[in-house]
Amino acid sequence: MESILPTTSFSSSSKSERRSKSKSSQTSKPSLVMALISCFAWLYVAGRLWQDAEYRMVLGSLLKKNSEQRPKMLTVEDKLMVLGCKDLERRIVEVEMELTVAKSQGYLKNQLKQSGSSSGKQLLAVIGIYTGFGGRLRRNVIRGSWLPNVDALSKLEERGVVVRFVIGRSPNRGDSLDRNVNEENLATKDFLILESHEEAQEELPKKAKYFFSSAIQNWDAEFYVKVDDNIDVDLDGLIELLQKRRGQNSSYIGCMKSGEVVAEEGRAWYEPEWWKFGDEKSYFRHAAGSVLMLSKNLAQYININSASLKSYAHEDTSIGSWMMGLQTTYIDDSRLCCSTSGQDKVCSLA
Repeated sequence: MESILPTTSFSSSSKSERRSKSKSSQTSKPSLVMALISCFAWLYVAGRLWQDAEYRMVLGSLLKKNSEQRPKMLTVEDKLMVLGCKDLERRIVEVEMELTVAKSQGYLKNQLKQSGSSSGKQLLAVIGIYTGFGGRLRRNVIRGSWLPNVDALSKLEERGVVVRFVIGRSPNRGDSLDRNVNEENLATKDFLILESHEEAQEELPKKAKYFFSSAIQNWDAEFYVKVDDNIDVDLDGLIELLQKRRGQNSSYIGCMKSGEVVAEEGRAWYEPEWWKFGDEKSYFRHAAGSVLMLSKNLAQYININSASLKSYAHEDTSIGSWMMGLQTTYIDDSRLCCSTSGQDKVCSLA
């Protein structure tokens, strides 16, 4: 019995130690978990505070930029300046509208008057005779027949009629062709030289633009007349015809015709843009190119809009196309049909 008792006491003491160790381990686990949670919470809060600080810095910089870009409060002077600009803009729009209307009517408001006759009165007509570098013989024939000499030209201008040979410049500016024309003009004083035009057969439609523009810039007349140099003109009869037409604004006068549009390349009078004239391939009504007349406002229209006017292969059809879009009065006068005969004709083929 005595040998058994110590063994029993040892087992009880070991059991109590195990109980105490298990209790201490049980109490240390929750504290460790709480420590970890506290650590994570501290890291989270610190991270949020750091992000908030960055956000505040970004927002602060944006607010600073916006405050710098924010428009300042307008003073009374600034408001008056804005109102003045709006009023000026309105006036510019009104002037542009007036200019558009003036162009459509063939003249510009408050335009400076061109030089007229020596008495200051408006001329009756400016007659331009188309010629070229190889046309000196024809010019001499005209001077010896129906065109007056230098002294008679001055008297004719006193009657209100200016007559000039119309020619452009050589492609090689200043060459012998140009010099010959200059010398001839010094002797006869009967040229209108188109400095901006290059003289060539294929450039005749453009020559019409330059002629009417130059004529209306140099002389103030009621009519502007284009004449070929291969016809004879009854000058007195032509002047009488024009005098009877005085006061007839928007007049397009000539031997009116229309005809086939030549679409075959290589044929005479070939029109490269034939397809624009419809399936019938027929020209619109237009005055023959030998003699045609325009009243002042129509010539002024060409002068103002020459840069935007479309030219076709031939001069007479080009002028006819320019007249189609206007309130033009077409006057078909058989006396200007130079290829036909008649006692009252004012022109005939030379």
